[in-house]
Amino acid sequence: MRNICRPRLCLLAAVSGFAAGCAPPPREAAMTRNEQVIRTAICQILCIDGDREGNFRRIENALEFASAQGVELACFPECAILGWVNPQAHQLAHPIPGPASDRIGQLARQYNLMIAIGLEETEGDELYDSAILVGSDGRLLLRHRKINNIDELMDPPYTDGAPGDIQVVETEIGRVGMLICADTFVEELVRAVGSKSPDLLLVPYGWAAKNEMWPDHGKELARTVSRAAQWAGCTSIGTDLVGGITHGPWAGRTYGGQSVVADRDGNILAILRDRDVDVRVLEVPIGPAGRVAPAGTQPGT
Repeated sequence: MRNICRPRLCLLAAVSGFAAGCAPPPREAAMTRNEQVIRTAICQILCIDGDREGNFRRIENALEFASAQGVELACFPECAILGWVNPQAHQLAHPIPGPASDRIGQLARQYNLMIAIGLEETEGDELYDSAILVGSDGRLLLRHRKINNIDELMDPPYTDGAPGDIQVVETEIGRVGMLICADTFVEELVRAVGSKSPDLLLVPYGWAAKNEMWPDHGKELARTVSRAAQWAGCTSIGTDLVGGITHGPWAGRTYGGQSVVADRDGNILAILRDRDVDVRVLEVPIGPAGRVAPAGTQPGT
């Protein structure tokens, strides 16, 4: 297991090779020495519907940067390989394990870091909106199938995952749980993860809205991740897409980025760029030692 207890004088050490000169996180909270932290890359990438090879290239670009920064965990958005509510996924997606998840495992080994990513999954005639966590040795550690799907956005729709399948897995960085986007709207689902005592909750998002609703729509994403962190009782990372929806009743809506990290008390630790790619490297507090004293702000504000 890697040594993840490092002396720190401040909460976050942020680097953004994809967004040089961007503003620092909106709030920071004091952190005691010897806090348990992991070096994490929040990989807010552009996803183009159906462009499997281009999306894998963008994933690898982010991993190249993250690996050079000594990152232990790289977090990617929802449906990052084929695009969310893209009906082409019924023909293009693979089982898990399968070619796409195996390729993610190869990248994890190549860059020597863990990867959390959303991708579509087939099983027989069913299509799932899934997410996986892969270890730095390339092993598949965890798979989550989205439970709270919006059926009217794609025909045929994604098949719902089962609430009883929610898991937390022991990893080299601690106990990790996963949900996907709208799963975090349902308190019972988030608390089901929290009941398993995770050190960290990872949530890929496809947070989309009409163009005129941005940038304000990002505030609701921040509130959602903040609330999920409190319900789960651990630091939560919500990684959003950049790009647009090209199919179905939401065609033309924009993924606005603004990925969010919140501590277990709901304090917002970082918000990434609005409607732009961003790879932000952060020292993220996890586990029981991840409780951070508020810095004069209310959780979720």
